[in-house]
Amino acid sequence: MALSTVPLGRTGTTVSSISFGTWRFGRETDTGDLEVDEDRAHDLLDAYADHGGNFIDTADMYGDGRSEDWIGNWLSKRDREDFVVASKIYWPTREDDPNGRGIGRKHLRRQIDLMLDRLGTDYLDVLYCHRFDDQTPPEEFMRTLDGFVRDGKVNYLGASTFEPNAWEVARANEIAAREGYEPFTVAQPRYNLVNREVEYDYVEMCETYDVGICPWSPLAGGFLTGKYDREGDMPEGTRGSESSQFAERYLSEANFDALDVVREVAEEVEASPAQVSLAYLMAHPQVTAPIVGARTVDQLEENLAADDIDLSEGQFERLAESKESPTLV
Repeated sequence: MALSTVPLGRTGTTVSSISFGTWRFGRETDTGDLEVDEDRAHDLLDAYADHGGNFIDTADMYGDGRSEDWIGNWLSKRDREDFVVASKIYWPTREDDPNGRGIGRKHLRRQIDLMLDRLGTDYLDVLYCHRFDDQTPPEEFMRTLDGFVRDGKVNYLGASTFEPNAWEVARANEIAAREGYEPFTVAQPRYNLVNREVEYDYVEMCETYDVGICPWSPLAGGFLTGKYDREGDMPEGTRGSESSQFAERYLSEANFDALDVVREVAEEVEASPAQVSLAYLMAHPQVTAPIVGARTVDQLEENLAADDIDLSEGQFERLAESKESPTLV
């Protein structure tokens, strides 16, 4: 099975219909172990590439830089031009440095060179601002980011986790239009069948400004895989068993009602709940490519198989209506 390809938002770049997220690479668990070490990271990247995947998502803070390092080591044995690499910038990189975080010019200029060095590449295909920085005027960071594009260090700009403040992206893009800067053309909000906050105004904003959406957490932290039940049982080794916030966020009656619809559709198309949840996003007209992570090759391959699922219009509508979209109160 080879993944299909889609346009990256309104850009001229083509990407795989499912992006591979590497936030687990080099991440330390509570016991001090690495959730995914470099050998397994390379196995996962090999499996993704073997299935035709080309859209790799990382961040400068994943694994304290190890994720970018390991991707760079892997890319050194491949043709860099075969892949679309996205990374993110914002979080502190030097705890004692007040300028070692955010998206101010000083931090952006320092970090972009470190990121490129770790990845072993001359450029990023997409650079996301990982968070909005209310300490930096948007005129400053948009001008600085535009300079990266002009210098050939970055191809496209993205906004990650700005939701639900759609106006922040809109204001930045209005400044870019006024000044002739490169705008945000890709957004990376949390979006899945039970986390629907972006449907209030963020999705509409993206449509208005021609911004493609690459959702993170498309499986709601594993909730949409169907491994949890209404009794609140937490399977060992899952995020639910490790996070005290998981039950409060996901184990609600409304979410289980939505999951029931996912399970019904999964049975109809002979697929897993996870595959149906991903297929829904892939069929969404405003979504470019959901970002999936995995601990094992088997998990990754199950997720990638969602590319083969064709939902009927009726099934898509049932899933869309499985949980009420948020409205202004």
